[in-house]
Amino acid sequence: MAHSGDAPAGHAEDDRAVAAAAAEQPRRSNVDDPVRNTGHERTAAPAPASVIWIDDPGDPRVSDYVHLADPEARRRRERDELFVAEGITAIERLLASDHVVRSLLLTPPAYGRLAGHLGATTAPVYLAPRAVLRATVGFDLHRGAVASAHRQPLPDLDAAVRTAHRVVVLEGLNDPENLGAIARSARALGIDAAVLDATCIDPYYRRTVRVSMGEILFLPTARASDWPSDLHRLRALGFELWALTPGDAATSIWDISVPDRVAVMLGAEGPGLSPAALAAADRLVRIPIRADVDSLNVGHAAAVTFAALDRTPS
Repeated sequence: MAHSGDAPAGHAEDDRAVAAAAAEQPRRSNVDDPVRNTGHERTAAPAPASVIWIDDPGDPRVSDYVHLADPEARRRRERDELFVAEGITAIERLLASDHVVRSLLLTPPAYGRLAGHLGATTAPVYLAPRAVLRATVGFDLHRGAVASAHRQPLPDLDAAVRTAHRVVVLEGLNDPENLGAIARSARALGIDAAVLDATCIDPYYRRTVRVSMGEILFLPTARASDWPSDLHRLRALGFELWALTPGDAATSIWDISVPDRVAVMLGAEGPGLSPAALAAADRLVRIPIRADVDSLNVGHAAAVTFAALDRTPS
């Protein structure tokens, strides 16, 4: 059935043909996957996920994706149950993680790009024209790909940092794109775990997952339950606490030897770290920048800091 604003009839027929072919196409099994086939005893591969055409944005099977642009509605919908990944790369990383996928909602072109990564999932794959995706999620999802997954409980602080040597500690960070950028840099530059205070945004918020390119799903992340006492707990676990601040009393991060275990603290744009967090630090550190530049965005500052921590001693 045609919908207002949908693709022309010829395109809709092409999309349905893609869906029909996908439903008949056997998925690549785990046994054929060189990453998963390690030479040990083979176990039966999971049954391929079903591919289902959706032409009604009110279909209850895609209720995980309703009103994605409405934060309050999403908090009510997701709670502690699920989160949503958006975009091809983020979904590829979700599929490679240990998070259990609930479903995927894709346009046929997006399905074509992801089909090779779907061999191990048993979650249903819903295909729909772009207009149906737009009506379902509440905006034009130009990437044409979303997936939902079951939330896992965040580890406690001790578990998250048990084997870590480099930890980022974030206070008051409530911008999802900043948190996503920090998570992506952390994964790229040798940070082993993250600790968020109670006021930081949900690490599995859709935009955070997207901006991190899915890397937040691989970064052990704990939510501090007792702030700032948990900073002293990190010290008791053997971490030296560094507070990133532009203050005059801070030492250039390039002039300090990096200890075996270090936890670097960053605050939100504008206010920075609280007096309590600064007081808990073993060192105040800064990134030297040109005098005629006011400051760095916290995401950029984090990336520079992580690179400094990851440098090879001379």
